[in-house]
Amino acid sequence: MPNISTRALRRALTVLGIAALSTSGLQVPGHASESRRNPAPAVQIADDHATPETRALFSYLQRTQGQGILFGHQHDLSHGFTFSTPNGTASDTLAGVGDYPAVFGWDTLILQGQERPGIPGGSEATNIAALSTAIEQGDARGGLNTLSAHLPNFVTGGGFYDTSGRVVSQILPGAPKNAAYNAFLDRIAAAVKGAQRPDGTAIPVIFRPFHENNGGWFWWGAGHATSAEYIEIYRYTVEYLRDTKKVHNLLYSYSPNSSFNGDPTGYLKTYPGDEFVDILGYDAYDGTSGSAAWLDGLVKDLAMVVRLADERGKVAAYTEFGESGPEGSDPQWFTKLLNAIKADPQARRVAFMLTWANFGGTNRAYVPYPAHDGVPAHVLLPDFAAFANDPYTVFASGVRGAFSPRTRPVRNEPFLHLVTPTDRQRVTTTHTTIRARIAAGSASRVTYSINGGPARPLRRDAAGFYSAGWTIDPNWLDNRKVTIAISATVGRKTLTDSALVLLGEVPPLAAGWVDDFEQYAGDDLTLSEAYSHINANTTTLSPTHKAAGAYGLAYAYDFTGAGYTGIGKPVDANWSSFTSLRLWLQGDGSTNGATLQIVADGVYFEYGVPLSNTTGQEITAPFDQFKPAPWDTGHAGAVLDLAHLSNVTAFNLYLGHGAGAPTTGVVHVDQIRAE
Repeated sequence: MPNISTRALRRALTVLGIAALSTSGLQVPGHASESRRNPAPAVQIADDHATPETRALFSYLQRTQGQGILFGHQHDLSHGFTFSTPNGTASDTLAGVGDYPAVFGWDTLILQGQERPGIPGGSEATNIAALSTAIEQGDARGGLNTLSAHLPNFVTGGGFYDTSGRVVSQILPGAPKNAAYNAFLDRIAAAVKGAQRPDGTAIPVIFRPFHENNGGWFWWGAGHATSAEYIEIYRYTVEYLRDTKKVHNLLYSYSPNSSFNGDPTGYLKTYPGDEFVDILGYDAYDGTSGSAAWLDGLVKDLAMVVRLADERGKVAAYTEFGESGPEGSDPQWFTKLLNAIKADPQARRVAFMLTWANFGGTNRAYVPYPAHDGVPAHVLLPDFAAFANDPYTVFASGVRGAFSPRTRPVRNEPFLHLVTPTDRQRVTTTHTTIRARIAAGSASRVTYSINGGPARPLRRDAAGFYSAGWTIDPNWLDNRKVTIAISATVGRKTLTDSALVLLGEVPPLAAGWVDDFEQYAGDDLTLSEAYSHINANTTTLSPTHKAAGAYGLAYAYDFTGAGYTGIGKPVDANWSSFTSLRLWLQGDGSTNGATLQIVADGVYFEYGVPLSNTTGQEITAPFDQFKPAPWDTGHAGAVLDLAHLSNVTAFNLYLGHGAGAPTTGVVHVDQIRAE
């Protein structure tokens, strides 16, 4: 570089509108008048005390939307087919296309020693350090880092697929397992804060807790937690990490699973609020080998997520994707997916797309691998290479300036929320605690009232909540609904929140019963919260179409975005003394079909029922006529015998679109039980 004075260089750069010379790493000091002409962009995120690098990452993701999509891979440096011992540099992505992913995904299972670089049986300190190291390695390879959370069941001690115990309700503040949950959050906090560059800078991480919650396969999912419980545990998690543990290098992602048919209502059903979320994510795997219907539904949903993110000043991302059908059945799967996304002016603006881990062995390869150790190259490698070479995909070598731009924080407005009881929670005792939280502010007065009655004070407690004991008249425990309203005076503002609470026990259903639709206090939202919902459907209580009692179920379907839809309810029962499943069903006269599905000892057994009858009738489905689901190839020969029936965990009712049949309609169901 020629010998030139700093003043002359600064003048030349100022004329050109350049603030720094990046080719040599020379940073030119800013000039006051220059700063006034080019103020640092304002960044408003969930943590208004976030580190400069974390704000810069958010700004980078926002400003690069529409310029390309960052490619991400879960556990890229720790699990693979082309290497057996991770060393921080080996990578299936690198081996396949000559570059690292732009986004490195990790999981809290590392903290439990269940995924590398965590060590099975290792101490807490060892595995905390392992997660910190993983984040540091991803950063050193030039990529961004995300952290998902497959959390253990804090009630039973089981894993994330153990859906028993109503876990979310048990880890909220004041609940028996709250301390155990806090202890796990402490480990997350230590690992994230410990992930640092050599100069001591904390590495920004996108944290994605409680993902795919609209499905029922995780303990935090639909049917195992109400929407309000989910919202409050998400908020609690952010507040605990941000405010209690002072973790300031996190962005927070919300990521339900497909599909929503482009309707934001379902996506936002469990949205924790703009005050707690930075990244609007979306997970969707393809089990159709790249069918046009799947691609159309995906693009419609991604476009919806992008629009929501734009409206809220957030970033949109395709937080999990992959082919989950027959492996390699479509040799152009990656490029078809990319081209479908690129073709939509909204969907193409997702910031990144992350595929799942290459766990090796007999597992699926989500990133195709090259030939190695006598193993031929994966059939999708040529297409993945074309995907990587597309100018619109960004790998690690294309990430520039993600952490360096100057930004200025926007302070968040005070926000009040009722923590406990949650909306639609059932309180069965004569005493409970009302808790409220105020984020980003303090109040001069906080009160609660019951059913519009007199305002009573809530006082700040040792845990930082505004709380008070609520003594309930025993005569009120009669299945009535009451409204708790809270109010806070913060400066000149009055903030409010409220919840509808159900009081009293509901008589338990008899052994073998799934549902008689009488225990929801006539409330459609309470009914909906008891079930998981797959694809587009609506459930309401019907006082006219029923077999007995006050209500039956009206199950409205919509096949315009997908060829099937489903609802499901946890069961967790022993049905070995029963011989059949029975229910009352009134079809809609269509050639669409229903599938009764029993999940027993981990196997999905199914029985088909037509919807042609319109008069309403009892359906008897003998257990010995149930067959494993066609896609459950690992259990193709399984029989719904006594061993399986002793461990029934869920009942699902799917509706499928028949050829030439209507795409919308309503069927009615009642009295679902084993006999």
